Amino acid sequence: MNFIITDTWLARSRAVHLSGTRLMLVLAAASLALMLTAAALYHLVIVTGAREGWPVIGTLGRLVVKDESAQRDRFLRENLDAMARKVGEMQAKLVQLEALGERVSGLAGVNPAEIKTAPGRGGALVSGHPLSMEELQATLADLDEVTGERVDLLTVIESRLLDQKVRKLMIPTQHPVRHGHLGSPFGWRIDPFTGRQALHTGLDFQAETGTPIVAASGGVVVTQELHPAYGNMVEVDHGNGLITRYAHASRVWVRRGDIIKRGQKIADVGTTGRSTGPHLHFEVLVGGIPQDPQKFLNAGLNLKDRDPVASAAARVLGEHAGR
Repeated sequence: MNFIITDTWLARSRAVHLSGTRLMLVLAAASLALMLTAAALYHLVIVTGAREGWPVIGTLGRLVVKDESAQRDRFLRENLDAMARKVGEMQAKLVQLEALGERVSGLAGVNPAEIKTAPGRGGALVSGHPLSMEELQATLADLDEVTGERVDLLTVIESRLLDQKVRKLMIPTQHPVRHGHLGSPFGWRIDPFTGRQALHTGLDFQAETGTPIVAASGGVVVTQELHPAYGNMVEVDHGNGLITRYAHASRVWVRRGDIIKRGQKIADVGTTGRSTGPHLHFEVLVGGIPQDPQKFLNAGLNLKDRDPVASAAARVLGEHAGR
């Protein structure tokens, strides 16, 4: 493209030649200058006029601001409605959690009436004013407080249930000889050596020599010795004054101070000590007083249907405490 520039009297002239690249650069520069000019005019006229309240410009500015404010309010309202629905869902789940907590508290021995619960709510649906940010914040604060109470409650219940589980694990309900049958029961009998009536303080389980003897419950080995009457004997302390005794063993696999668990092999059936043949003499002592081990073993057989372990232990311990 060629441009010829002359003065008024055509005395002088000048030719300007623009190639394609130069022409594009000139157009780009002109466009940039036009945009900068428009931005400057917008700032000078529109913004200044709207800020100072010029008749026409101020009205247009207020309309623009009002539209932007309406859009912002609409966006905020949509978010508030979504959050309100979420809060409603959380409240419904909290009600379910409270119901579950009441059921579990009964299992843990916690009285649900002593627990501070949220008041019941219901009634017909009547549409009201939209939820405000302050009301939503207050609802969230109440929900956080109630949730904290539920967490504290479930923590207490968990502690109670754990304590109950530990206590149950310490009650001797495991059969000490899996493949042995009961011989002499607990109680008065004719002594096989003297022929006189004597108190048999445990249960005799008939089994072949070498049959494994397992711990009836978890605990700590407090005695492991060769006793004149009991032969190779092991005593396990289960806490709360509860001790199990295993006598006449042919071989002992634990030592004093060992920590054992329920069902762990601790010895083998034998006929050491005051014995007429291979068998296990099994005793349960509460506070040093022999108890009928059959009460505990029978309780262990029905664990799937009910919870007699704690009741059996409480009955025996209560009888001992009343003496």
